[in-house]
Amino acid sequence: MVLTTEEQKKMEYSGYRFAGKHSHAGVKICHWTKKSILNQGECYKQKFYGIESHRCLQMSPAIPFCNQKCSFCWRDLSLTKTWWDSEYDDPKTIIDDCIKAQNNLLCGFFGNDKADKIKLSECGKPNNAAISLAGEPTFYPELNGLIEEFKRRNFTTFLVTNGLLPEKLKNLESEPTQIYISLDGDSKKTYNSLCNPQINDAWSKLMNSLEYLPSFNSRSVLRLTCVKGKNMGNVENYAKLIKIADPTYIEVKGYMCVGYSRKRLTLDNMPEHEEVFDFASKIADETGRTVSNQSKISRVVLLK
Repeated sequence: MVLTTEEQKKMEYSGYRFAGKHSHAGVKICHWTKKSILNQGECYKQKFYGIESHRCLQMSPAIPFCNQKCSFCWRDLSLTKTWWDSEYDDPKTIIDDCIKAQNNLLCGFFGNDKADKIKLSECGKPNNAAISLAGEPTFYPELNGLIEEFKRRNFTTFLVTNGLLPEKLKNLESEPTQIYISLDGDSKKTYNSLCNPQINDAWSKLMNSLEYLPSFNSRSVLRLTCVKGKNMGNVENYAKLIKIADPTYIEVKGYMCVGYSRKRLTLDNMPEHEEVFDFASKIADETGRTVSNQSKISRVVLLK
């Protein structure tokens, strides 16, 4: 097992459920999945891309593994590890167990009078996989097979990566519906100070991934997490990097002061939506794009 019994129990207490027998993959119910079932709102991905929040499976095949320790990450970074050379679970087992675990976690809503009965009948059969829960999913050796298995089950797939394993992106034979690369600094210095990469040449590897992104046939997204006082600086530098990647969309999203990130950053680092919108508008002007949508409650602006 990757995690100790104590570490696994700690994560399960926080709402995680593990898939397979090697404890490297798992699922956690998204805040917006719960909200949607109660008709109290939906994730911005539903507003932007048409994904149904109550049918979204928030999962990862590499929960404890990441090659960054970002200051703004809401996770407990003391549990972060590097990929180990050992046995791992196959895609079918991971997906089967994630769906089963999600259904178990949602079963309480069937006793809630406020729950939408139609959504309850649908949430047991998710149709979108947000491969982004925790860790760096491109570490998983059978990522191709995972995406292919999701496709076989008529899922759309949203894959989020930090771009530090460009060779894995180049070897993706089965493309996700939408691929995200995180771009959280306008320069090597800003990136290193905020994302704390755990490998050498991280910035050059990220640049390699940005250069490769235009070769994808699927929709592509650059996600900028805006941390006030840290990385909302040189718009011109961001524009140069964005032009290299040439993504279908850009998501400019404000840092949220939640979870374990509160041990590293403060409320002063969480920009207001108006500040995010102003920053996004400047990027749009510099890159010849337009603001096509926004979600104030999630403090995110979509550029197209």
